Amino acid sequence: MPAIKKSSSHWYSETLKIWISRFRFNGWMVAVFGIAFLAALPVLVVLGSVFADTGEVWSHLASTVMPRYVANSLWLMLGVSLGVSVIGVGTAWLVSLCRFPGRGLFEWGLLLPLAAPAYLLAYTYTDVLEYYGPIQTGLRSLFGWESATDYWFPNVRSVGGAIIMFSLTLYPYVYMLARVAFLEQSTRTLEASRSLGCGPWRSFFIIALPLARPSIMAGLSLALMETLNDFGAVQFFGVSTFTTGIYRTWFGMGERVAAAQLAAMLMLFILALILLEKWSRRQARYYQAGGRQQRSSAYQLSGWRAQLACLACMTPIGLGLLTPGGVLLNMTLRHWHQTVDSSFVTLASHSVLLATITAGVAMLAALILAYGARLQNSPMIRLGVRIASMGYATPGSVIAVGILIPVTRLDNAIASWAQTTFGLAPRLLFSGTITALVFAYLVRFLAVSLGTVESGLTKIRPSLDDAARSLGYGPTSTLMKIHAPLMGTSLLAAVMLVFVDVMKELPATLVMRPFNFDTLAVQVYQYASDERLVEASAPALMIVIVGLLPVILLSWRMTQSRPSKAE
Repeated sequence: MPAIKKSSSHWYSETLKIWISRFRFNGWMVAVFGIAFLAALPVLVVLGSVFADTGEVWSHLASTVMPRYVANSLWLMLGVSLGVSVIGVGTAWLVSLCRFPGRGLFEWGLLLPLAAPAYLLAYTYTDVLEYYGPIQTGLRSLFGWESATDYWFPNVRSVGGAIIMFSLTLYPYVYMLARVAFLEQSTRTLEASRSLGCGPWRSFFIIALPLARPSIMAGLSLALMETLNDFGAVQFFGVSTFTTGIYRTWFGMGERVAAAQLAAMLMLFILALILLEKWSRRQARYYQAGGRQQRSSAYQLSGWRAQLACLACMTPIGLGLLTPGGVLLNMTLRHWHQTVDSSFVTLASHSVLLATITAGVAMLAALILAYGARLQNSPMIRLGVRIASMGYATPGSVIAVGILIPVTRLDNAIASWAQTTFGLAPRLLFSGTITALVFAYLVRFLAVSLGTVESGLTKIRPSLDDAARSLGYGPTSTLMKIHAPLMGTSLLAAVMLVFVDVMKELPATLVMRPFNFDTLAVQVYQYASDERLVEASAPALMIVIVGLLPVILLSWRMTQSRPSKAE
């Protein structure tokens, strides 16, 4: 009998352990789906407003400004597609498959313009190219012209100017993915094309470009999503798009539902981009030869060809970063006491605070999502993770609208309940607070952190999980004591990437920031809108400097992962 009791007690103990283990696992599942629901909430709110009744407001928008929003958005997408494709694919081919002086420097230097947001380029180039700017002033002095009627000069504040600004800042998305695709292409494939009489140009268009098309389309989709998300550049240039329309409808007309419907229209553009990228590869299947690939033998360029290659690589770097960065640095140093004052320190502290909180929360949420998918790689878990990461494809203005509508209703409901129950009139708890703004940042940039964390977690062998379980560690203990130390570099990279993205974010911040709580990006926008670029120079320069940190890290990682050349 004692043996039976001991056996029974042991059975109950093991059963209890199993149920505790299942409870812990279910806790991870609840966390994954909870994060996915919160991330999807803004989009669901916006899409749910499509069929809401707005009276005559929507018909007024549809008959007056909607055609202009659609036309400008299509022109921007078409122009930016051409610009980033030519610059990104061309420079990627040169630094990957050609040899010329300075190629090693251009490999990582071509990523640097990604640090400068398009709205900063719009502000600086407008100051340089305007009527009283140094270029037109110099031309009038050189040729003796007296007024603008004596000569023609392109207007930078136009759709064409916006296309150029976006192309100079967003081509690195296409460049880095196309470069990786070119480096991974089989040496034997390109050498076979040469043996069949194909020269460099013919090999590029017939062999290399089709093989790299999936990567190019992925980078192009990212660039176009950022184009549709922008608010500062298009508003400054007077180009009416959906983002400017959302802002005007919400704050100018006070029509939140109509603004949500405009946001839903913008989401249709984003969805069309995603479907177009998938459709373009519906029948394309490109495979590389198996085994470890050697780096393709490079074309040796010399003479005028080498000089032309250097010029082609130097131009986007100079126009996309060096020129605007030099202008901002010059303004900041010349007007040091006017630009760097107590308000600059306050704005910097606000931006750093928001970026730090968001980066920490995003890293934690990404860790939960990635580890939850590692515990059970089921279709439901994968769906939850993908839903949580779709915010990066959603413009900041759409996220802002999708958060403010339910948050405002929640605040009104709490205030009404407190007034009825206790006779109190509490202040708004969530609307216009740092909490709501951080939530918007989290929805927008969670995918950035998740991709980095997933990359680090997949490098850890599953056998380490089994070994930890055999030593009595549960899922949480295994994550904290085994995986987290091994993922230190990936976690730091995730924090840094989100930190910089928050520092540059303008649309969501402009709509959702608390009262009297401006950031560097908002202050730059306000000063530039008032034609006070001198006051905006120091905050803008700091945004660029901070943005350079992850770009340099990304450049270094790409250089370290470069395929080795055949000995």
